[in-house]
Amino acid sequence: MEDTDQILDNVLHKSPTIEELEGILHGGQLSCNHVDEVWPNLFLGDMYMSHDRYGLWSLGVTHVLNAAHGKMCCKGNDDYYGTTVKYYGVPANDLPTFDISPFFYPSAQYIHDALSTTGAKVFVHCAVGMSRSAALVLAYLMIYCNFSLVDAILKVKERRWIFPNRGFLKQLITLDNELKLQGTSN
Repeated sequence: MEDTDQILDNVLHKSPTIEELEGILHGGQLSCNHVDEVWPNLFLGDMYMSHDRYGLWSLGVTHVLNAAHGKMCCKGNDDYYGTTVKYYGVPANDLPTFDISPFFYPSAQYIHDALSTTGAKVFVHCAVGMSRSAALVLAYLMIYCNFSLVDAILKVKERRWIFPNRGFLKQLITLDNELKLQGTSN
């Protein structure tokens, strides 16, 4: 297996393969907390933290994006967090066959609009906080912060271990290629 530096060098000059992305994802920190701040005022976490309304209040969370909306393990709706928190639900399944790509732009827009509000903090979660929610956070960083897919992964991995499933990685590669063609990605 190639070392991480060689993989990174290859990936920076062409579209990454799923295997190259998995090589990057396997590296670094191999654990995470119930919630981690992965970008200024943008938190990525799991269902445990999503159920801790006091904990979210303590963090100052004003917006929640639930990437497992409607799933038994992940509570959440417009009323669950009260009137001080805005809620957005994405009914994604953590399966390689699930098409999460239709949610990339609306979720990124939700995060962007929230973070454009003074004092706002966004909590994005799914069941474990490493596949569905991570894919949506990566899409946000790619769409609104002009990160390439690899750079977005490396940025999030500075603070949290993530591992989007292979289907999501394939869809993120497609997004990365589209953004590169538009000239909006590094």
